[in-house]
Amino acid sequence: MSQPLRLGIAGLGTVGVGVVKIVRQQAALLTMRTGREVTISAVSARSRGKDRGVNLDHYGWEDDPVKLATRDDVDVYVELMGGEDGPAKASIEAALKAGKDVVTANKALLAHHGQALAELAEASGSVIRYEAAIAGGIPIIKSLTEGLAANEITRVMGVMNGTCNYILTRMEATGQGYNALFEEADKLGYLEADPNLDVGGIDAGHKLAILSSLAFGTQVDFDGVELEGIQRVTIEDIRQAADMGYRIKLLGVAQMSGRGLEQRMSPCLVPAQSPLGQLEGGTNMVVVEGSDVGQVVLRGAGAGEGPTASAVMGDVCDIARGIRYPVFGQKADSLKSAPRAQSALPAPYYLRLGLKDKPGAMAKVAAVLGEAGVSIDRMRQYGHEDDSAPVLIVTHKTTRANLDAALAGIEQTDVVTEAPVALRIEAV
Repeated sequence: MSQPLRLGIAGLGTVGVGVVKIVRQQAALLTMRTGREVTISAVSARSRGKDRGVNLDHYGWEDDPVKLATRDDVDVYVELMGGEDGPAKASIEAALKAGKDVVTANKALLAHHGQALAELAEASGSVIRYEAAIAGGIPIIKSLTEGLAANEITRVMGVMNGTCNYILTRMEATGQGYNALFEEADKLGYLEADPNLDVGGIDAGHKLAILSSLAFGTQVDFDGVELEGIQRVTIEDIRQAADMGYRIKLLGVAQMSGRGLEQRMSPCLVPAQSPLGQLEGGTNMVVVEGSDVGQVVLRGAGAGEGPTASAVMGDVCDIARGIRYPVFGQKADSLKSAPRAQSALPAPYYLRLGLKDKPGAMAKVAAVLGEAGVSIDRMRQYGHEDDSAPVLIVTHKTTRANLDAALAGIEQTDVVTEAPVALRIEAV
């Protein structure tokens, strides 16, 4: 039998402890499936004395993750600390320079430094695996790099932040507003230390940038992701979207067209009966559309000890088996710098307006829309509220530029009582 594959694990939070548990509890299974024993040589974390519910006494300990990454008895450096810079970046670079393979769950690091790390890995003859960085236990990286490798990918989209999906689906189920459900998610421990990483779409945007690189053979471009969080979504939007057959999701969409690479992470309406529309709670879903395979839907737990540790160990198993391929599915020097799409492909939009209760108000809105080249598909008006009439409009397909011009014109009229809300309706 081959020599054991020796791990060094930096970061002993929820996921790190989950990895330790799998290595211990599934030792025989791992050996049987990979042909090698998988062991842990040493670990590192901020606090050595913290009770983590597992005994770490028979592992080596390093206070400095860089030292852990370069130990002679470590073959694979497993980075689970997080952070786009600092110790995570320094230790991964040290591991690669020392010829070690790397497994990480760090989407922020890859979104910001993926190209440079890919080049360093290839120069060192090492690999970086990161299934756990995107959508928890869903094997989306393996799907794109292996199972769908013969397809030209036309679009990747998905719900990739369980916290946002939890808040939105709980708003619909309970009738409570965003602020109340934000507090509930915080008490349950679902939010990052910086909540804007979740609700502002940044966490999911990191994931989308990485998927774009894999899908379209481009250099990772997080700065090119259009970001909009869920903070402005109201319970009225959720109810009224449902009334028209839609549900609201924080949806990431990446697609390549003649306009360039389009990357969007924003609240969108999706058909209620679609797979994305039926997604509940903290579950994630990624949809891939390929030239020959058609549409593939992957659904599963997007976070948590078990699912994320499972993804980490899936990468470890591949390394143990000798499976090696470039970080983003093709050689780093072949990844192109894609032009950013200056505008999204045309789509229908949902508009929510508050109109003054006065004759001709709707006619003025319709005129402004028409002048901007935006046509109305459907419209509903609800009961008056304090001399304001809520009006919902679903447009025909239009460009965002035309819509923005229309919204600016509507705000300049004397018939609106609040700033209009516009959400894209995504075909799925």
